[in-house]
Amino acid sequence: MGHTDPRLLLLHPDDNVYVLRGTIAEGETILVEGGAVELTATIGMGHKLARHPIRSGAKVLKYGAPIGSATVDIAAGTHVHLSNLQSDYTPTYSLEKEALAHRENRKGTG
Repeated sequence: MGHTDPRLLLLHPDDNVYVLRGTIAEGETILVEGGAVELTATIGMGHKLARHPIRSGAKVLKYGAPIGSATVDIAAGTHVHLSNLQSDYTPTYSLEKEALAHRENRKGTG
């Protein structure tokens, strides 16, 4: 295992994601397990970053426990979020989808 940026926190040795200790800006290059990764978007504190490649359908582990499944192949250093992770326990949604559904429902009652 190589050097990893100190802003990434490994919560459990079995985890395949790191948790960000602070915001890391788009375009910044960081080390993840010794490999250089350039972030394609700003990622905020508390969000997850792939520790190593995660294959589509594989369990995403945080705190040593599965929190969901990858919906696509996820490269090392990639933001792990609603766009590539589905919860195995609760519905996955986004605030944007919820707001759109709310607007559509309001149109039907007007």
